[in-house]
Parts: sequence; structure tokens; C-alpha cells
Amino acid sequence: MIVAGRVTVNGRVATIGESADPAIDAIRVDGRALPAPARSIYLLLNKPEGYITTKSDERGRQTVLELVPPKLRRGLHPVGRLDYRTEGLLLLTTDGEFSNRVAHPRYGCAKTYHVKVKGKPSTGALARIRRGMVIDGQRLQGAKVRPLTVRGPRAGRNSSWWTVELREGRTRQIREMFFRVGHPVQRLKRVAIGRLSDPRLPRGHYRELTEAEVDMLSGARSKRKRD
Repeated sequence: MIVAGRVTVNGRVATIGESADPAIDAIRVDGRALPAPARSIYLLLNKPEGYITTKSDERGRQTVLELVPPKLRRGLHPVGRLDYRTEGLLLLTTDGEFSNRVAHPRYGCAKTYHVKVKGKPSTGALARIRRGMVIDGQRLQGAKVRPLTVRGPRAGRNSSWWTVELREGRTRQIREMFFRVGHPVQRLKRVAIGRLSDPRLPRGHYRELTEAEVDMLSGARSKRKRD
């Protein structure tokens, strides 16, 4: 089509090898303008316990997409996973590149959790978690762990709370680590993704990310172009 001269960019016949940005350039084929690129969606959801972090579930369980209006669901997918019993912050997006930068360990986007466990782990048990463990034949990086002070009914008897930060995570990793040191997880909530947190976002609700938040999470050095 380009060789045949059917494509123009800003009124000029396009040539092989040149580039154009559909967000700012007028691209036409046979004189007809290309439709504007779809606007990418970036949502922050406070996931409740009891939802599956997938687009659909063969067992008929509720999915996180059911917490979003149908008009926003097309092309939307979760960034990473929170298991069925875990609650807290979860990103949903239509932008695959953004999803990869947030979820892939090589980009170092830490995820922070508040964890309630049975009993109080010893110094030795915490050291094992901080060093990392071999789980199902895979060596996993250690986690940062520090005590978390919780008062009132949430504190619980014969339990303790911890803040855990992971830079490399796999499904159920925190539950597995504490289980292996003899302190099963009783409650698990993700409270931050990188530097993004929102303690005021109600459980089961979502909001759109700001442009600054998208750029912060994607590591953008310049202002992201958004429609």
C-alpha cells in the first residue's frame, strides 16, 4: 500500500521506512483518515477477598473484572495476581507494555503487603524469609520483613502483623514462606505497588490512575502521551 502511494502522512505521500505517530500525525489510506488510536485504560482496584484475579473462571467464581462496569472491560486485564483469599491493591489495564513493566521482576517494581500470621516468628524464621527460599525447585529472592503495630480488634490474640516487601513475587509466595517457618498466614493485604498506595480507596472500588501515577509506575522519563 505504501509502495503504491496509497498512504499519506500529513498530506505527503508516505515512503517505506519512515515512521508516524497516529496520536499526532494525520495518516490517510486512499484518502480516508485512520481512526484515532484507542485510549489506554489504567485502573487501581481495591480487591476484596473472594475474587479471582483472571478475566474468567471455569469454576464460575467471581472475577475482579466484575467489579468494573461492562463498558470498561473490553481489553482490560489484571497486572499480576492476587490469590482468591488475598485482598488489596491491584492494577487493571489495556496497555500490555505498562503491564509488563509493573509485573516483571527485572524492572524492580516492589509490592508491599500487610500480613497477619499465627504466632510470632523467631529471629531465625525471619532470617529464612529474608534470605529467600527454594519453593517447588525454584530459588526465590528474599523479602524485606519488618514488624507492623496493629491495635484493636484486628490485632488478634496469638497472632502478629508484619510488613513484607517483595521485588520478585510468585503466586502464594508469602503464604508459602510463612507456612514453611511454622506461622500460617491468617490475613494478607497488598497495600502498595511501587510508590503507589491509596488507603482511602474503599474495598471493592476502583479509580483511574493519574497521568503522573502511570508515568511513575512505568518508569517514564518524559510525559506520557494520553488522549
